[in-house]
Amino acid sequence: MPDIATPLPDRARAQLKSVFGFDAFRGRQADVVARVLDGLSTLAVMPTGAGKSLTYQLPANMLEGTCVVISPLIALMHDQLRSARANGIRAATLTSADADWRETQDAYRSGQLELLYVAPERASQPAFRDFLASSPICLFAVDEAHCVSEWGHDFRPDYRLLRPLMDAFPDVPRLALTATADRQTRADVMAQLGIPDDGLVLAGFDRPNIRYAIRHRDNPVRQIETLMAEEPGPGIVYAPTRKKVEELAAKLAAASGRKVLPYHAGLDAEARAANQSAFVASEDMVIVATIAFGMGIDKPDVRFVAHVGVPKSIEAYYQETGRAGRDGDPSQAVMFWGAGDFATARQRLAEIDDVRRNAERARLDALAGLVETAACRRAVLLRHFGEDPAPTCGNCDNCLSPPKVSDTTELAQKLLSAVYRTGQSFGLGHLQKVLTGVEDDRVRQRGHDALSVFGIVDGEEAAMIQPLARALQARGDLLTTEHGGLALGEGARAILKGERAVAIVVPPRREKGRRRGDAAPNPVGDPLFDALRELRRELAIEGQVPPYVIFHDATLREMTARRPGSLAELGRLPGVGAKKLEAYGEQFLRVIDRH
Repeated sequence: MPDIATPLPDRARAQLKSVFGFDAFRGRQADVVARVLDGLSTLAVMPTGAGKSLTYQLPANMLEGTCVVISPLIALMHDQLRSARANGIRAATLTSADADWRETQDAYRSGQLELLYVAPERASQPAFRDFLASSPICLFAVDEAHCVSEWGHDFRPDYRLLRPLMDAFPDVPRLALTATADRQTRADVMAQLGIPDDGLVLAGFDRPNIRYAIRHRDNPVRQIETLMAEEPGPGIVYAPTRKKVEELAAKLAAASGRKVLPYHAGLDAEARAANQSAFVASEDMVIVATIAFGMGIDKPDVRFVAHVGVPKSIEAYYQETGRAGRDGDPSQAVMFWGAGDFATARQRLAEIDDVRRNAERARLDALAGLVETAACRRAVLLRHFGEDPAPTCGNCDNCLSPPKVSDTTELAQKLLSAVYRTGQSFGLGHLQKVLTGVEDDRVRQRGHDALSVFGIVDGEEAAMIQPLARALQARGDLLTTEHGGLALGEGARAILKGERAVAIVVPPRREKGRRRGDAAPNPVGDPLFDALRELRRELAIEGQVPPYVIFHDATLREMTARRPGSLAELGRLPGVGAKKLEAYGEQFLRVIDRH
């Protein structure tokens, strides 16, 4: 540890290099670390991949006492435990899955631990509070802190029981960490955890390395297979139901030739754990999952996240897509949506209490705005979280290929009139026939060929009926009945009376391929890089850890480019801390020397 007489910022930077192998802090890391070292309580809102765990791991390595980390999932704790230990930090978990709990308790009482990870359910118990009093504590770190707030999208009631625990140690600072919290959620988290108003460090929400794209879902297997062909690295596909997860996983495995496994709560615990472990350790596997999967995964090299259907909210979308590209390399977030997704979501609104219904409707409307926008997707996302972004980002589908916007007010009036005049009980296929003047038996039997709306749409306008209906359903102007028909929503009256205009994005023609100029920057076909990756894979298997725990791809790229010839030169590369240099340095140097 650096000399105590060294100024605090210099000591922190020296320790950053020694333990983690980095020459400088990223983003607002330095501000958060400085507050923790000064004993100040803080809520840090930092985007996924910005290095939130470092903001408590580094102080824990520098301060006297143990940092108690409260984390929501055992898998997440064990993942962070591996990474901490790989950097030489003395860490342990105290969970129901740990057989060595007696040794962990003894290590804590004797002051041997720098980090102790626990779940909120354990942390909120009086017995655990008494146990913590047996040894000095330097910090409480509350990970995934949006779970504290009833306004957060992953509300966990046990998180709201943490305040008494921390109040019992009034001199210990508190650090709450999250990537996803709008203004209302931030205020609630700070109030619930006793963090002062001046304790907010807001690092921003932008993830510039992620390319956002939202497309209409027509053939999800083909669409995701195309995405997998573009992105050979690991990927996550979110599907809405367990049945859909199983179906997609089987079809994608058969169609792509890649390893594709399912993950959902209906699998037995052993199968879930095995599939998750296989994904974490893999460099090219795809996992198809419900939203039960993800929060417990700290895998940095996920190259794409795909949604087959709309998520619950913009907050959920940001959290789930944020699992891509945590290593900073280029990644994709693609949503494939259908009008039925919004119809189902709006039907569920009727099932919740009045107090929450308005808030949930606002969230759904905001999500529809993101899906339907012709403007920059990233700008819509960032404005939702209270930021003032540039109007274009250059790395979303709308910025790269600006869509055409069409005024469809008149067509919307015709479609809504047809819905009304046919009795608000028929599906879109029947309505299209009526509007375009197709006389089949069903149209004639219902007398719909005699309606004033029969045959009033033709030519190019007819091709816009389907995308217009999707847009109106997303916005809640058209609703789906329990039998699959279409009915007028709240906003339909204003459109019919000419009080509200309707404009929609014209669906683009199907792309044949994507430019690869910004693909992941790994040197394809470089024999040295491939050999370093192979060594990393062997060491990972031997050590029973994921490959990224050894070194990230970025570090292997630096080795390939600079070709260090000594331990001293290797130790100067980013991501090579003292512990990893000692553990792996000679082996990686031998591979470099052979090339």
